[in-house]
Amino acid sequence: MESSSERKAQVQRKTKETDINLALNLDGRGKADIATGVSFMDHMLTLFTVHGFFDLTISGKGDVEVDDHHTVEDLGICLGQALKSALGDFSGICRYGHSIIPMDEALARVTVDISNRPYLNYDVSIADQKVGRFDTALTKEFLRAFSLHGGLTLHVDLLHGENTHHIIEAIFKAMGRAIRQGCTVDSKISGPLSSKGSL
Repeated sequence: MESSSERKAQVQRKTKETDINLALNLDGRGKADIATGVSFMDHMLTLFTVHGFFDLTISGKGDVEVDDHHTVEDLGICLGQALKSALGDFSGICRYGHSIIPMDEALARVTVDISNRPYLNYDVSIADQKVGRFDTALTKEFLRAFSLHGGLTLHVDLLHGENTHHIIEAIFKAMGRAIRQGCTVDSKISGPLSSKGSL
């Protein structure tokens, strides 16, 4: 894993189940180049990237002949590690972010505290087990891995929605916007934003 003062990070993760290479630039322009072998996740991570104004490159493969679980979870691990690495000691960032995003009939809310205290609250009820060939339960698995390895307190709430694709799309768009807010540098903040002096 490598990072720099430019708020960039690269992560490589190779196991017997997956092989993932990821590069993240927090101060990008919303450029996504993502190929993971799980097409639905490629789409969702592209939305996260575009609406968060990050640059994200991922090449990955996994044992999708078993199912998509290992790949999706490891993508969350890698993205979380990259985010945490790119932020360094969290100096100067606003820390908190909040976004409510509509996608047609669906409305999702994501609130984040870049706190170095991982926690996921996932209050999302999805009726369909599948959207295309993607197992919708893997959305929570991705978010759990992302919050754990990114040091994020993450609250994800579905306010309303019916279409499964729209619901998950609204979540990833809202997450991109919320993470962007939390990562934003404010010149009034010296060091990590904490009364303790560290996160």
